Amino acid sequence: MIHMNSETADIKAIEQVVATVERTQRSKDVEGFLALFHPEALWTTAHGKVLIGFDAIAEFTRAVLPNASWDGEVTYEAVHTRFLRPDVAAVKVRQVYHSAAGDTEGAPLYVMTKQEDGNWLLHACQNTEVRVD
Repeated sequence: MIHMNSETADIKAIEQVVATVERTQRSKDVEGFLALFHPEALWTTAHGKVLIGFDAIAEFTRAVLPNASWDGEVTYEAVHTRFLRPDVAAVKVRQVYHSAAGDTEGAPLYVMTKQEDGNWLLHACQNTEVRVD
């Protein structure tokens, strides 16, 4: 049996959180998305709206996600993970909206924290739109 070292296992767990962000966004699964957040999380949307704490994130998500519309699909990929401490990771994500009009991209940064139960949660996130000039 091959044993993964803990960093490799943590990277896999972090990639699974990013995959769950993708799945819950696509399916407009509000509660599944919110389950990924630390209670004291900070979230900044691509348009600069700052949400402090789980309640603010939940209120915004419950208002916006069910009514979100896009004419294609969105993909999320963890492209770089840097451990700031064994239980804190900065994760650069490539977010691509694929549509008939062409692809647009976001470059979120997720700071994630590992909880006592071993789960990784979104703790401080900045979603940034990539502008093509």
